[in-house]
Amino acid sequence: MDLVVNEELKACIDPLTADEEQALERSLLAEGCRDALVLWGDVLVDGHNRYRICRQHGLPFQTVQNPRFQCLADVQLWMIDQHLGRRSLSDFQRGVLALRKRELVAERGARSPWTPATAPTGSAPEPVSAKTIVSSDSASATVPLGDGLTTREALAKAARLSSGQVAQIEKIQKHATPDVVAAVKAGTLSLNAAAAVASLPPEEQTAAAALGHEELKLAARRVREGKRKLAAQAPPPSPAADGSASDETLASLRERVAALTAENTSLRAELAKWRSQPVPPRPDEAPFSASSAAALRSMAEDEASGPPW
Repeated sequence: MDLVVNEELKACIDPLTADEEQALERSLLAEGCRDALVLWGDVLVDGHNRYRICRQHGLPFQTVQNPRFQCLADVQLWMIDQHLGRRSLSDFQRGVLALRKRELVAERGARSPWTPATAPTGSAPEPVSAKTIVSSDSASATVPLGDGLTTREALAKAARLSSGQVAQIEKIQKHATPDVVAAVKAGTLSLNAAAAVASLPPEEQTAAAALGHEELKLAARRVREGKRKLAAQAPPPSPAADGSASDETLASLRERVAALTAENTSLRAELAKWRSQPVPPRPDEAPFSASSAAALRSMAEDEASGPPW
């Protein structure tokens, strides 16, 4: 049975190492191909290495059809999820797969969920929800694709890494030379060291890699020590160093002063208004008659003259 091998799908997974290749070949020769190869139409989705070795030795194999993929991106996402579940992947491999998954989710969200031009040869896939696809274990089981990879924290959780490791892997992918990336994949250079080396110019990275892995580690150490020295020599930040922050603080204070001044002026005007109004008599106070006033004056004069003795 001849299957279609899509090179773009095949590139989603890292090639086997020599030891992994030999172990898989021994297993297939001894036990046969126990797991069915997953197809999308005539396109091989899962089992590229098994398919190649089985054809090489004339070993029989079984296939299972997956009709629920809607486009090539769905197939790639499913393949990435399958490989993220493997325990044998390194931290760098998991991070690269998670970053690729984020790109695919963004690409799929930017276009229509079903693009006929991406259908494989053979029967077209059955349209279904863009968030479910068929698992390799059963033709009817569905698994979520796992969207929501917009933040570095969500990406780190999907790859079972820390946010710092994801940042290092992004830096390595963007700035590291192929020699440095190869050293990380081989496990001879850590993520931390590779991210430090990636900050160097490409020619310096290539020169260090040409001298061997120990030189790469020394280059990473020099980069980290240089950063520490720069941080120690940098003067402490001044509160007024940031002109924009100072301008914002001054403007805020001016607005506050203006508001308090207006409030004070309003209170003064209201107080003056109340002072200008006559005070009305209390309800329990009756106005004095002329005779009462004369009697009060007489009593006051008597008290002022003292007692008659």
